[in-house]
Amino acid sequence: MTTILLAILIGAAFGAVLDRIGATNPNWIIRMLNLTSLHLMKTILLAIGVGSILMFAGQMAGLVDVGHMSVKAVYVGVAIGGLLLGAGWAASGYCPGTGVCAAASGRYDAWFFIIGGLLGAAAYMLSYPFWKATGLLSGSTMTLGAVPGADYPALINLPGDVVGLAMGVLFVIVAFVLPERLAGQGAPVAAQ
Repeated sequence: MTTILLAILIGAAFGAVLDRIGATNPNWIIRMLNLTSLHLMKTILLAIGVGSILMFAGQMAGLVDVGHMSVKAVYVGVAIGGLLLGAGWAASGYCPGTGVCAAASGRYDAWFFIIGGLLGAAAYMLSYPFWKATGLLSGSTMTLGAVPGADYPALINLPGDVVGLAMGVLFVIVAFVLPERLAGQGAPVAAQ
């Protein structure tokens, strides 16, 4: 029961932060995707970078249990799913997390996004045998950096913790040097 309460508490805090930075407003997300306001992109890069630094440094210091981490297989279906998710994100202005938070904050349009996502998931579940038969859902496990004792290959022959830490630092640097916009002119438009 403690795990569920902790998950609810962390989820509520995460949702509050998403709402506070504007990620529950599809207008801000669309401005990020069309490069006219990079406020959210900078925030996302900073959050991923700091999270990566804390996680990989914690692993290196023995404070984070790597037994809770899992490496997923790489296959064509992942790329197709990523493209579908990106297209849906650009069309709706929501990703799964921001859509749920937007619905919780009272945005009715987010409910249509959630219903569409659930219908899409149901369609995938019903058509799963077909997709499995195509071979698009089979692949091999691979990591960016080497994981000691793992039986799968690494793209870069450096310890995974070092690669993850370096990428975290890179994301933080990019978050700070990225301009406020790459397209459009004039002052940034305020959230509506």
